[in-house]
Amino acid sequence: MKVKFANSKLAKNINNIQKTNDNTVSENKKLLSNVKKEQDNYKNKLKNRKVAYLTFDDGPSNHTEKILNILDENNVHATFFVNGKPELTKEYKAIVKQGSILANHTYSHDYKTVYSSPENFKKDIEKLDKFLENLTGEKPSHVIRYPGGSNNTISHSYGGPDIMKRVLPYMKKAGYKHFDWTVDSRDAEKFRQATDVIINSVLTQSKSTKNAVILMHDLNPKTTTVEALPTVIKGLKEQGFTFDVLTKDSPDASFVKMN
Repeated sequence: MKVKFANSKLAKNINNIQKTNDNTVSENKKLLSNVKKEQDNYKNKLKNRKVAYLTFDDGPSNHTEKILNILDENNVHATFFVNGKPELTKEYKAIVKQGSILANHTYSHDYKTVYSSPENFKKDIEKLDKFLENLTGEKPSHVIRYPGGSNNTISHSYGGPDIMKRVLPYMKKAGYKHFDWTVDSRDAEKFRQATDVIINSVLTQSKSTKNAVILMHDLNPKTTTVEALPTVIKGLKEQGFTFDVLTKDSPDASFVKMN
């Protein structure tokens, strides 16, 4: 709104200032509107983002470096849920060097030992934490995977029918976060699964999830898992997945609901 002044020159200057202020307010509103649109677009992208988490259990093995080379060739990283194998120190270090993550799958992977009590489970986990930290200089990630999964029943033979109900909250209180899986490669169903079965299992199951936590194994007999990996990665990319590693901040992937 223009204001009348006795001095026409002063009035003109005042009106120019008001126009400038009005324009600035209008530009700021447009800027804020654009920022909000960008934020909304970013939120929508995050909401619709498809993330694949390649995970390898029971390693390292003679195949670990082959797996890492494939990951490098495809510019992706993975999460290795390893056990304690002092004879393979080079492989642990290679995992860290490649940019993938060392996660804890217990030192012994001995059901009788780890599932005899919550205290013994934690002791075995901490043994591997200490081993990996001394070897690599990396602090423990406190990311774990339970042998057999968080809902396994084989543990009942060693710690009773309620052992997992006792172990899970005990480990959560100790600061650990566990991950099961949402996609099973089926490479554990046989001593050496067919390559096409692994590929089809991963790519078919991944179509129905936005967070594909993919279970595979890094063991000497699993040659076909290594053979399948390049095609699996290519197929996941074609489905629109990006790749990430599991951390305590990653979305939950658990067979058992934790409070």
